Amino acid sequence: MSLTGLYELMSWMSPSYPVGAYTYSHGVEYAVEAGFIRDLKSLTPWLQDVLHHGGARNDAILCAETHRAATNGDNDKLRELLELGYALRPTKELDLETTAQGRAFMSVTSEVFRSETSSFLKEAAVCPIVYPIAMSAAAADRGIPLNATVEAYLHGFVSNLVSAAVRIIPLGQTDGQRAIAALADDVEAQVQETLKLTIADIGSATMMVDWCSAQHETQYTRLFRS
Repeated sequence: MSLTGLYELMSWMSPSYPVGAYTYSHGVEYAVEAGFIRDLKSLTPWLQDVLHHGGARNDAILCAETHRAATNGDNDKLRELLELGYALRPTKELDLETTAQGRAFMSVTSEVFRSETSSFLKEAAVCPIVYPIAMSAAAADRGIPLNATVEAYLHGFVSNLVSAAVRIIPLGQTDGQRAIAALADDVEAQVQETLKLTIADIGSATMMVDWCSAQHETQYTRLFRS
């Protein structure tokens, strides 16, 4: 990957990139409220499950398949991925989390980084564009390699949830960094697995995460939108 590509990828995954990621917790806020997540020791396995069996795994597959389709100019596949990505949202708030970030990413990126695939997605979309598809389409067009795209997306996913936990539990900044460091091997393992998967492998088994997200809709005191 060129240094320009690396710079652009880091820009997109930076907390300063205005997609509003900091406003979402992926159900972590209710998991803390319910006592499922209390500290570093309980946060790390929760996030490991999201990575290997939940929404992060599905997002990684969508990233990879979008990147391949964009690289090969397969517009039919891109249309299929658009609809599948939108159909995968298990709750109202996780719908908001992925579509709002996808919309924000498309809006900002179209003004700063040229992407023909992103333009095609806007024209072809019959439903909102989810975040992993929006991000991966732009990455493919900028010549950013597939493995780096998926790794950056998963690192951003994990980092955002750790950041939420730092504020909610509250978890100290040092323990937050310990959590991110502890998940490094899990992110890498998921990247390597994702490179072998297709949309036929999409599926999740994190029902407690989905339940926490649904419960969060009526949580009395909330800092986050999901």
